Amino acid sequence: MSDLLRGKRILLIIGGGIAAYKTPELVRQLKGSGAQVRCVLTAGGAQFVTPLTLGSVSGDKVYESLFDLTDETEMGHIQLSRDADLIVVAPATADLMAKMAQGLAGDLASTALLATDKPVLLAPAMNVRMWLHPATQRNLQTLQQDGIEVIGPDSGDMACGETGPGRMSEPETITAAVIRKLGAGTKPLAGKRALITAGPTHEPIDPVRYIANRSSGKQGYAIAEAVAGLGAETVLVSGPTALTAPANVTLEAVETAEEMKQACEDHLPSCIAVLSAAVADWRSAATSNAKIKKQQNNAPPALTLTENPDILAHLSRHPQRPDLLVGFAAETDDVIGNARDKLARKGCDWIVANDVSPETGVMGGSDNTVHIIDKSNHEAWEKMSKVDVARKLAARIADHFSADHFSADAAH
Repeated sequence: MSDLLRGKRILLIIGGGIAAYKTPELVRQLKGSGAQVRCVLTAGGAQFVTPLTLGSVSGDKVYESLFDLTDETEMGHIQLSRDADLIVVAPATADLMAKMAQGLAGDLASTALLATDKPVLLAPAMNVRMWLHPATQRNLQTLQQDGIEVIGPDSGDMACGETGPGRMSEPETITAAVIRKLGAGTKPLAGKRALITAGPTHEPIDPVRYIANRSSGKQGYAIAEAVAGLGAETVLVSGPTALTAPANVTLEAVETAEEMKQACEDHLPSCIAVLSAAVADWRSAATSNAKIKKQQNNAPPALTLTENPDILAHLSRHPQRPDLLVGFAAETDDVIGNARDKLARKGCDWIVANDVSPETGVMGGSDNTVHIIDKSNHEAWEKMSKVDVARKLAARIADHFSADHFSADAAH
């Protein structure tokens, strides 16, 4: 763990959703990052996690009642909200969001939220129909207009048996968001240079045709934004996309694999390199300067292909190899086996593998399900938005470079 939140005080409000079972782990991770955590447990939240559990992991009293006479002699509900540097609501149920949007104050949680002058971070969790209901979406818009930050929800299978958006973001993702929120002066990647590649490449056949793929670039752009948010000086080398470069990120637009390879070399040395671009494996061996015309009754023209440069393997062997080199493996079958093989062949440190079969909707979509593979470990991450994948990956990168990480390595 690290001290990225040392001295920061978090008030965690736990709503009445089944995702409340994840909150002890969230408390553990926040404390592991140096934060002090106090918990406010709603009556609904207490149906899924006990005060004893939360008190044990937080090392502090768990607050439940607005009418606790001992605390309320000192206006405890106001003091709780004012003492915190940040209020985190996780899970933020539809009921809690509605109370917040309307300014209701009928229990300790809603009263503390109404009385606060500190930033608030919501991690919604509810049934997909409840999340998509116009009332919830209106409340969401109101809360965001009030300056409240919302993280998630993720998509996936739910306890009710339905599938879709509504799952609470994972504790790692929420912790990373807290670090970003309170990160002034504690940017874990400050002083480090990061190189991110994203999008497809377009390999010309003639002036109007090219070889490409379905990559939207969304995952790479989100990763660039996430590592920049943690303080890294970030360069994004992007193939053709319809996306806008994130704030605090230097964009270098390229078209072909050869151009992407050269741009990556131009931006070495970089401490971190995450190569998420879907680089075309082949290009036309000969590019026509004029449009190739279709001739009536003639066979289609032969297209001879030649292999494109392997940018990941090239950077792995480069004299200025990044300290952490992360590749991506987009697979349609045997995802883990193919990713392990790619890790060995390319010589990178991590592979982020995902299934891009048509039925997954990953290519061009907004969600992703990834596996993080290194030489000794395999982490399977649940389905979540590409933004949350990026935030969780950035947090993992930051942890890799933390002082505790290197101390642990030295001990081995």
